[in-house]
Amino acid sequence: MKTHPYSKRPDYALWRRAVADVAPGELDPVVEAPFRFGGREKIATAGSCFAQHIGRYLKSSGCNYLVTEPPHSFISPQAADALNYGLYTARYGNIYTSRQLLQLFERAYGRFTPKENHWPERAGQVIDPFRPQIQPGGFNSVRELDYDRERHFAAVCKAFETLDVLVFTLGLTELWRSREDGAAFPLCPGVAGGDYSPARHEFVNLGVDEVVADMTAFLRNLRAVNPAARVILTVSPVPLVATAESRHVVTSTMYSKSALRVACDMLSRSLSQVAYFPSYEIVAGGYAPTDYFAPDRRSVTQQGVAHVMRVFERHYIKRSAAGEALRGVLRALGPVRSAPAEDPVAAAMRLMCDEEALSLERIEAASRDEAPSEAEPAPVNESGEEPAAQEPLVDKPEHEADPADPVNEQLID
Repeated sequence: MKTHPYSKRPDYALWRRAVADVAPGELDPVVEAPFRFGGREKIATAGSCFAQHIGRYLKSSGCNYLVTEPPHSFISPQAADALNYGLYTARYGNIYTSRQLLQLFERAYGRFTPKENHWPERAGQVIDPFRPQIQPGGFNSVRELDYDRERHFAAVCKAFETLDVLVFTLGLTELWRSREDGAAFPLCPGVAGGDYSPARHEFVNLGVDEVVADMTAFLRNLRAVNPAARVILTVSPVPLVATAESRHVVTSTMYSKSALRVACDMLSRSLSQVAYFPSYEIVAGGYAPTDYFAPDRRSVTQQGVAHVMRVFERHYIKRSAAGEALRGVLRALGPVRSAPAEDPVAAAMRLMCDEEALSLERIEAASRDEAPSEAEPAPVNESGEEPAAQEPLVDKPEHEADPADPVNEQLID
């Protein structure tokens, strides 16, 4: 019998065995993780809004999730949620692009100070251009913003210097930047603060080489302050909410995700201690028997998040028998909570997503120079009851999952 290079390929290399014959919810594109981490390693997260799911899971599953910017002691848990503490390791909000991540490092270490460093608002409030929605309503003064930013940068430096593993989720290639000094904003000025000016601001759509250059520079900087740091890169499966290109948003989404995916592949192949995790392939690849997008075709469902994190834990998290036994005891002894009044899926899917400021409702309201409505009455059916609906990724604070809560245990599988 003749042989050839494909004669003895393992199951994971063959579509029928690796994809077509796999049971629903069991698609696993990871072959072998280059490293694993246990209960002692400090894990930090950053990235687009989808990265909040990873951070929430790490916190609720007993991992050593690193938080270097906790709320002040006098702030209540409810206020801390409203002020977006705990979404990530530090209070930097969503970091959608490679350029933002590199810029955060340079700003935190005093290597770059943007000229457009605060945005005054009509009511006397001040918006942080690089965290435009981290402080609802803005800061009361430039002095307050400067004080908060100084504390924030100290927390960012501490995170970079003490983390063992950084999980970074890349979300976009499109960004707006200052023509004066190249400062990259998470949102176009004028959307959630500031005033857009074609003379001062320009649109940029990063290419693969630019993403690779940004990430290589960031990783070099990270290794300079933390030589043992390991990095897991992943691409957010969440499509763009809007595009500034003169083409369909689906086409722009495909370009953005493709460029990020290729960049991650190049980085993970060429740099040591850098891994790629295929969350994008699991959710958006279309290969799983279950559709992991909600009716808006943008929000990721509970089942999709659970599948992603199940694969992540299988390959990257080390579990000891003693640790698992302790987790079981803590769950059994945990307080019994009554069922939440709202849909548990909706509660679990709440994210702080800056990009949602570009929603159609807000764009139309801005064109009329009026504020978007906070809530609209829900439609009712013939029986007078509100129909159930999948909660979209909206601009709200995260609600941490409690590992003692059986409802939340179901959400994280």
